Amino acid sequence: MNSIRPEAIATPRLDLLPLSVAHAEEMAVVLADPVLHTFIGGAPAEPDALRARYAGMVAGSPDPAVSWCNWVVRLRGEAVLVGTVQATVTPSGDGTVAEIAWVVGTPWQGRGIASEAASGLVAWLREQAVETVIAHVHPDHRVSAAVAAAAGLAPTEQLHEGEARWQWTSCADA
Repeated sequence: MNSIRPEAIATPRLDLLPLSVAHAEEMAVVLADPVLHTFIGGAPAEPDALRARYAGMVAGSPDPAVSWCNWVVRLRGEAVLVGTVQATVTPSGDGTVAEIAWVVGTPWQGRGIASEAASGLVAWLREQAVETVIAHVHPDHRVSAAVAAAAGLAPTEQLHEGEARWQWTSCADA
């Protein structure tokens, strides 16, 4: 499998920019609300901690068959970072699989940003010939379920660590 590397993705209102360590300072503010971590886990991180985390993410997976693709989401009209999207791309017996996730800072929620960013990400992954896209959504997080649906994923009966598996598969388009 050829490694997939994140590249800039534009949607009508957003720029998905490949993650950089330099984004840590602004992203620490975006991710600062403890309520934001209710479903995603963890706690707000200080800029130094985010810099260290981002350095590891940017360095990439130690497994050459796995691509870690991470973006910050910039709201173009306001010229501010508002969240992140990510995809872990791996080969499988059924082709290439991407597990995706998204998060939008509390002040920007309710504006369709997560749906637009996730949809842009899924469209880009399809252009990269990814055959399956998966997201894991907490069963009580109706907003994330709506984001997954807007991105073209459908719920499955499978659970992963207590979260519902949502999926898009290329053969479903046939």
